Amino acid sequence: MPSRLFKIREKINLRIFSSKELVEKIFHVLSFLVLVLVVAVAVYYYGFPKTTTSMRFNERVMKLSLLYFTIRYVVFVFYDFHPLNFIKEHRFEGSVLLFFLIYLLLPSFFNEIVFRGIFTDLINNHSVLLLQLYFILIIGIELSKSGDKITALNLKPATLLILSFVLLIGAGTGLLMLPEMTVGHHFSFLNSLFTATSASCVTGLIVVDTATFFTLKGKVIIMILIQLGGINIISFATFFATFSKSSGSIKYQSLMKEFLSTDRLSDSKSVLRSIVEFSLLIEGIGTLLLYFSWGNMHFSSWKSQLFNSAFHAVSAFNNAGFSTFTNNLATEGIRNLYWLQVIIILLIFFGGFGFVAMQDLFSFKSIRERRRVPWKKLNTGTKITLYMSLSLIAVGAFVFYILQKETLSGEVWYQQLVTSVFQSVTTRTAGFNTVNIGKLATPVLIFFIFLMFVGAGPGSTGGGIKVTTFAVIVKSAIATIKGEKNVVFFKRTIPFGTIDKAYSIALFSISVIFISTFFLSITEPGVDLMKLLFEEFSAFGTVGLSTGITASLSAAGKSIIILSMFVGRIGTLTLAMALSTRVISTKYRYAQTSVMVG
Repeated sequence: MPSRLFKIREKINLRIFSSKELVEKIFHVLSFLVLVLVVAVAVYYYGFPKTTTSMRFNERVMKLSLLYFTIRYVVFVFYDFHPLNFIKEHRFEGSVLLFFLIYLLLPSFFNEIVFRGIFTDLINNHSVLLLQLYFILIIGIELSKSGDKITALNLKPATLLILSFVLLIGAGTGLLMLPEMTVGHHFSFLNSLFTATSASCVTGLIVVDTATFFTLKGKVIIMILIQLGGINIISFATFFATFSKSSGSIKYQSLMKEFLSTDRLSDSKSVLRSIVEFSLLIEGIGTLLLYFSWGNMHFSSWKSQLFNSAFHAVSAFNNAGFSTFTNNLATEGIRNLYWLQVIIILLIFFGGFGFVAMQDLFSFKSIRERRRVPWKKLNTGTKITLYMSLSLIAVGAFVFYILQKETLSGEVWYQQLVTSVFQSVTTRTAGFNTVNIGKLATPVLIFFIFLMFVGAGPGSTGGGIKVTTFAVIVKSAIATIKGEKNVVFFKRTIPFGTIDKAYSIALFSISVIFISTFFLSITEPGVDLMKLLFEEFSAFGTVGLSTGITASLSAAGKSIIILSMFVGRIGTLTLAMALSTRVISTKYRYAQTSVMVG
């Protein structure tokens, strides 16, 4: 008898298992369609003027979608061989579903008995928004399960990086063109593309006044583009793929090893977690500090003050340079808030320092390990980044102080110091300004061009060829002049492959800038060459400083700047890798010869 029951149970399990795959495939397709519908309805809901019909339709779609995901959850529990384990592994999703179901089915019980009316107003007024936030989480979860599908595309990591930025910029362009994103203005496709690219590539060049042209919704979209572009959207894709149980996750860890310059492949997983943790922590602290640093600046409400604080914290840490004020931080009433400038300086510095260097220098694990093992030092890359960054900041501040005494007149010594350091820091990567860049002396502009070209640290939110690239090139040149065979930093020899990469990045960057400037001189014949050169270096270095010519550029000129921002952000070497053909074999050499150089 027991054996017969066992056979019957085995047959039932076999049938369930055979139908499980089909059911999962059906629900995956349905989930995709439902999420697309939710996103489309949400875009229409927030992007166009609200009507009673649109609000009612949006609410119905949200509730029906919630019902669908509830049914899916129950079906998946039923088909799982270990239902309790499934519920345990998906407890977050199940808890949120239960939360909303109780509210929708028994709202009075939920409000008066569970929370005793404390959150009644919040839930009633923002139930649709909370549902939409839930679906955003669902989209994130679904993306985390897409590692195998992405791997199946067999794309080069660099190509995947480029495509992710194209998708981000495309989505941003479309969203910014919606009527509710601007204050009664028609936003052309080119200007929308320019703004979306500038935000996604964390540049900060603008063709319209961010403060007056965009509504709160438009500014939120810009802030989201800055955040995703700064941390780098590929980090999110890789973050999900790495933590999913995907056979292809090793491919994406390899991408992060190259992108973040980690020494070990296993480091990429912890680095990805640190990217998110460091970013949110520093931006949160920055928002809090900025909130109490506006001095006598008047905002319409505490919510407005909080949003402006968060916007500038995100913009500063991601080295974007976007501001919600017409004249950036040179606006009257903000120009003399020196404590606020110090906070912005720190946010820019940490954002442009590099995630790997930040982890090596500031993570509790690294600090604890250095205290436990006294002879363990900072990584060579961290040392180069730290010393080069501090040196460039100091030299830039000194040059500005010496050559722009007229700008600093009327300020006491500590105010002059803050202003000089601020412009030196922001010129390397960020694009904020507390002075009129168009009125700076030509020698200062030339030196600023040099700072913008060098840029920030590797694996950071900043642009440029990176301080480590510049340091390796300089050290290599010195070694060549001295007749030394090896390039050495802190008693560590730099591989020739790294040196070749540094020269390739510099040469490719100079070539792109030269070609772009050449075409800009054709499309903008009436503009001074120095201003065009400054604009191009700013775009390529994703800095965002301008002498004031951005908005007046022709359509062709804006297109050139858009391409420069894009190439500058994704990295010239990455672009070259993505566009190059794969070499089948390199295990051969032709006869050696000599060529006269110099």
